[in-house]
Amino acid sequence: MTTLLETRYRTVLRLLPAYYRREREEEMVEVYLWDIDQETQDQSRPTLGEVASVAALAMRSRLAATGAPRPYLLLGSAVRHFALFAVLLQAAAAVVDRVLGLTWAATHGGRDWDMFLSGFTGRGPLGNVVEVAAWVLPLLWTVAYFALLHDRRRLAQVSVLLAALPTLSPFAAPLVSELEPWDPWFATAGALFAWLPALALCAAHHRDAPRAVLPVGTPGLAFAACSVVSGASVVVLPAMPDAAWAPATCFVVGALGWLLLRRRGADRSAACGAVALAALGLLLLAVRVATLYPWLGLLPGAYLGSALGQAAALTLLTVALAVVARRDLAARRPAPEGRPPVTRGR
Repeated sequence: MTTLLETRYRTVLRLLPAYYRREREEEMVEVYLWDIDQETQDQSRPTLGEVASVAALAMRSRLAATGAPRPYLLLGSAVRHFALFAVLLQAAAAVVDRVLGLTWAATHGGRDWDMFLSGFTGRGPLGNVVEVAAWVLPLLWTVAYFALLHDRRRLAQVSVLLAALPTLSPFAAPLVSELEPWDPWFATAGALFAWLPALALCAAHHRDAPRAVLPVGTPGLAFAACSVVSGASVVVLPAMPDAAWAPATCFVVGALGWLLLRRRGADRSAACGAVALAALGLLLLAVRVATLYPWLGLLPGAYLGSALGQAAALTLLTVALAVVARRDLAARRPAPEGRPPVTRGR
């Protein structure tokens, strides 16, 4: 006879994908009920820890690496590549922003240096700590990037979560001070661009996932290239760039380079590289539009033209990558990440 506790466990196990339940459900239910007296099972419930464990297993099995049906393998590969590419963009943008800011403040006289330092003082003890944290924590994107590519997954996961924290401050600031400016478009765009990659990395680069691999080059070379492109894009812009400018420019250059490598057959990523880039392009396009929209009537013409041109380039590239992704998914079987996919014969 089925007890109420068994029914509750089976309800929790429905969080798992169907393929996993077919193989493991009976075994898991038996283990859960093993040392529980049958007479008390109608008064018992799954513990919070057991529910959390099943939820985490459900996430890992849906973002699978091996032994799962093809849709789950493809989804897992796409999310892992999306997280890797997005963290690289964030890391380069954070380092370039701080290096350029320090360079400008240190080389334009004492007044500019005092203005730079005033951003971390005069706000009270708590406010000063918040400002310092907002400046320092995004540098952990770089730690996360190199930790991920050196297979230090726990360090990478902790680093991305800490690096993304400053993007929540615009939501909290209006609650504690009426003097803090509030721009919901900019705040939401910044939070999405930080937290979607962070959560993707934590979910998809689980302990059963393969080691992260770049499509081409070494981790240091890829980071240096992204930093150079991001820095150059900021320096040549004829107006003050916003938070989306450098990452979006770097993505446009990187995606064009990836398409060229793919055409030459030098891409080492799995079939889901195009899917990941298309998703990242769509996210960056949303951030570009959300950052630009509230200021359309106030921006100088040179910057407005540059931003609209960047949005157009992002749109065209995202569409092109989506077409490539559709062809890849239709023509290739899944392959282990880091190895060339197997192409079906005609």
